[in-house]
Amino acid sequence: MIDTTMTNIIRENYTMLFDFYELTMGNGYFLAGYQDKISYFDLFYRRNPDGGGFAIACGLEQIIDYINNLSFSEEDIAFLRSKGCFDETFLAYLRTFRFTGDLYAVPEGTVVFPGEPILTVRAPAIEAQFIETFLLLTLNHQSLIATKANRIVRAAEGRAISEFGSRRAQGPSGAILGARAAYIAGCSGTACAMAEERYQVPATGTMAHSWVLMFDSEYEAFDTYCKLYPNAATLLVDTYNVLTSGVPNAIRAFKENNITRCAIRIDSGDLAYLSQKARKMLDEAGLTDCKIVASNALDEYIIRDLLKQGAAIDAFGVGERLITSKSTPVFGGVYKLAAIEDNKGNIIPKIKLSENPEKVTTPHFKKLYRLIEKENGKAIADYLTVYDETVDESKPLTIFDPNYTWKSKTLTDFYAVELLQPIFKNGVCVYSCPTTEEIRRYCAAQIEMQWDEIKRFENPHHYYVDLSPKLWDCKQMMLHKLIRSE
Repeated sequence: MIDTTMTNIIRENYTMLFDFYELTMGNGYFLAGYQDKISYFDLFYRRNPDGGGFAIACGLEQIIDYINNLSFSEEDIAFLRSKGCFDETFLAYLRTFRFTGDLYAVPEGTVVFPGEPILTVRAPAIEAQFIETFLLLTLNHQSLIATKANRIVRAAEGRAISEFGSRRAQGPSGAILGARAAYIAGCSGTACAMAEERYQVPATGTMAHSWVLMFDSEYEAFDTYCKLYPNAATLLVDTYNVLTSGVPNAIRAFKENNITRCAIRIDSGDLAYLSQKARKMLDEAGLTDCKIVASNALDEYIIRDLLKQGAAIDAFGVGERLITSKSTPVFGGVYKLAAIEDNKGNIIPKIKLSENPEKVTTPHFKKLYRLIEKENGKAIADYLTVYDETVDESKPLTIFDPNYTWKSKTLTDFYAVELLQPIFKNGVCVYSCPTTEEIRRYCAAQIEMQWDEIKRFENPHHYYVDLSPKLWDCKQMMLHKLIRSE
């Protein structure tokens, strides 16, 4: 359908985008009388991509749109009936299905850490279970790409990074939403035109080698392009030979067309060496303002090494290793039950045990605070509490590293920011989505708030994510009780 109330975008109803077991569980909950049982689910992840110090949450806008459009069509119900395993009363229930619960989430662009909820759902059991797959696939994908993109942006040390990966992305949404996530995380733009049409991500582009090969000579290709685009002439100089053909022909085309706002792009070869030589040639020709753009299977490590080698590169185009997060292609977010409510509205914590310690969940309905040092505005730690707790900023607060309980620090001059914001209340969206540009600025501020030690690519400093004493005691009591009962 076409939604003209917000943007002229074709939207698809993803209500049926379930893992099938969510449907069988929903049918079971309904027949067991559990359809109205209020449950609390946390969405969190366990490890930072690429061994980094943090991740960037992204994808909330698409989740809001999805929940607002949840509804089963008659075709959907007919399909489910054809499976032969769903009760007719359950199928009748689906005809009027909509999300009626609450949802809390960190704003898009927020720096997040393993083990802490970046989204919490409070809803009737069937509703909370039904939305699991879409929530996970959306946050997992966009958070992964945003995190990878920001690593690449930081490696470039202020030089522009353009996202070039559409043709290597996993499908159309991978390209479009990947470009959105990359821009939020700091990329300057994208090669994907639809990403600008839908999400206002600046779309840019130059030429392919086919443009150069289409003409009788490299110079003719360059000269024609300069005449057509005198205010945005970026010439691809490696079709034949960068230094003996490409750069000399580019210089000639620029000068004969009186173009000074220009750039060349090198897409192959030794980028450090070629860029240095090209820079010298351009400067000697008086084109000191001509920029040099480099591409060719780049990532944060290659870019960092190129700059260490003195590469004369002003901007980078990064494709497949960004849009697929090739080095760590899975974010690993999970969606786990943290509590239920009894018939009187009392919250009953739930915990999942595992022989793998990192898979043991933190129970209860929780709040997430970021503790920030007043003097310099840097994030010190994150602090998880039970839902009815607050942080007293007037008193010293001792926090522990849950992974190394003998490590602690006492905070005195700090303030606390509650990160999980209400997005839906009783099925109604109460959150006003910021623009893509506003999310991008917020994300930049979030990155600036982190210490350099957290931002290291290798062996980053371990950021504290601690539990309040009340939450810690709850978790330990449940662990001991369950272990004794086995």
